[in-house]
Amino acid sequence: MANSRLSFLGLVRFSTRRANVYYIAVVPICCTLFYVVGIWQHSGSGSVSGRLSHLSIVSKTPCNVSHTATGRTAPLDFFPRHTSDNLLPLAAEEASARVPHFPPCHPRLSEYTPCEDAQRSLKFERDRLIYRERHCPEEKEKLRCRIPAPHGYRLPFRWPESRDFAWFANVPHRELTVEKKNQNWVRFNGDRFHFPGGGTMFPNGAGAYIDDIGKLINLKDGSVRTALDTGCGVASWGAYLLPRDILAVSFAPRDTHEAQVQFALERGVPALIGVLASNRLPYPSRAFDVAHCSRCLIPWGQYDGLFLMEIDRVLRPGGYWILSGPPINWERHWRGWERTTKDLKAEQSRIETIARSLCWKRLKQKEDIAIWQKPTNHIHCRINRKVFKFPQFCPAQDPDKAWYKKMETCITPLPDAYDIREVAGGQLARWPERLTAVPPRIKSGSSEGITAETFTENTELWKRRVAHYKSLDYQLAERGRYSNCLDMNAYLGGFAAALVGDPAWVMNVVPVEVRPNTLGIVYERGLIGTYQDWCEAMSTYPRTYDFIHADSVFTIYKDRCDTGDILLEMDRILRPEGSIIFRDDVDMLVKVKAIIDGMQYESRIADHEDGPLNREKILLAKKLYWTAPSPQGTKTYI
Repeated sequence: MANSRLSFLGLVRFSTRRANVYYIAVVPICCTLFYVVGIWQHSGSGSVSGRLSHLSIVSKTPCNVSHTATGRTAPLDFFPRHTSDNLLPLAAEEASARVPHFPPCHPRLSEYTPCEDAQRSLKFERDRLIYRERHCPEEKEKLRCRIPAPHGYRLPFRWPESRDFAWFANVPHRELTVEKKNQNWVRFNGDRFHFPGGGTMFPNGAGAYIDDIGKLINLKDGSVRTALDTGCGVASWGAYLLPRDILAVSFAPRDTHEAQVQFALERGVPALIGVLASNRLPYPSRAFDVAHCSRCLIPWGQYDGLFLMEIDRVLRPGGYWILSGPPINWERHWRGWERTTKDLKAEQSRIETIARSLCWKRLKQKEDIAIWQKPTNHIHCRINRKVFKFPQFCPAQDPDKAWYKKMETCITPLPDAYDIREVAGGQLARWPERLTAVPPRIKSGSSEGITAETFTENTELWKRRVAHYKSLDYQLAERGRYSNCLDMNAYLGGFAAALVGDPAWVMNVVPVEVRPNTLGIVYERGLIGTYQDWCEAMSTYPRTYDFIHADSVFTIYKDRCDTGDILLEMDRILRPEGSIIFRDDVDMLVKVKAIIDGMQYESRIADHEDGPLNREKILLAKKLYWTAPSPQGTKTYI
């Protein structure tokens, strides 16, 4: 049995060896055959010999010569056969992305505000201060240069020191220190300004003045969070409200003699250039808990009460209007105001009449401060239109529409209410619960497509995103490094909400092109903001913001206006050594980076917080420190 097995194994080994020899012989033959067939297929000759001769010609051609048309050989050269002249012209969009550099503007333009230019404004009506409203340059008038900081510019003091001090080199104007010397608005000491907190109507300081207001209405229980300061001066009222967790948007016209709003921004106080003239203020309806005027010189009793009707539009139900200065307490001050008692008494009577026609209640008056309160709903107000024939309620319209929208002499109706104790539009939570509570506009379903779940998810999303930002930008992570922040596309205000624990404020911008309009939701959260079309300049001075956040801005505007113009505006309002975080599609960010790298920025693209596979990326850019040269410089500008 064993012998049989051995014989069988030996036979198998022999057969295997024979097969291997057979395969070794066949494989070279097949390779040779296939090679010859391949030559035949690619040859221009009709015979195998001709095809083989072609191979011999190729193999015998020297590598160091080439054949010319005459049959002569010439040395090979290695010069390129294609140059930039042979390339097709770049598309316009690609060409704009390769703009390497915008030159600096002339130093005299260091405070240039394009839409509030003093020279251009003189072309417009002076009636009702219309000439001081926004009047933006035409396309051919736009400057394509970078606004320089004045020579000697220094980084502002950090909050809270900035409330009291600002560098003279940053806002080189001394006129106000003389004009308001006796009112303690601002003093000049060596290389800096000092702001003692005084004002025309608060000689004991803004803090004491706010304490007096606090004795008339409750400023401590969180019911007052957002405020509007009209004709703000240097915004000391807003500056002294910040430590009390009350955010005030201060505004005043661009001064012909003094940059008062610029002082406010240099102090780290929220402010915008603005005026009550013919257009609505750029805020939604029911935005502010308080509106304030301290000798703001606005003619409240004129134009059929138009300006008080605009204040009524932006006040929330139950909100307060505070007035100090003429004509309040005229019996005591009329001599100092250089007006007659008859004139002042008549003005106060007109204001009282307009307030009653708006259904406001005169709440309290103590010495120089008078306070009115807006009703919480319009149930009674609609009934008493039989008594007050004027003004009537505005016809159906969007009360939040406020970008170049004309004011009207009518009452902006509140949302419907069915009980006299009901707050029209919904009761707001008190601060700080207001920040994360679902806003009434979302609860009511009036914001299309936004639900309570959407709001909650968005809030958590931005907490995570801001944490990621801080891991990328050490300056944003440094507490107190940034004070004035701008979110160019705020949506629900999630970015600002995530920063609320930092010593900083955020101006939340809702672009007018975006739907739905969410700025009312931002205000219901206890945050502040404004409307803006980023194809135009913002109503603010150069070097307003320390930090800018731009989420999908360039995708929104890619078919509306030039990317370079938006970047120039961002550069204008950003302080030297300030930062920008762009969030957008990677292709868009590559184009943006190509431009800002030529604008004296350091920039880098980082991954999305969810990792590298997401097309949305983050571009971090830091503006380098540069200023206009000294007056002795000879540099050329445009």
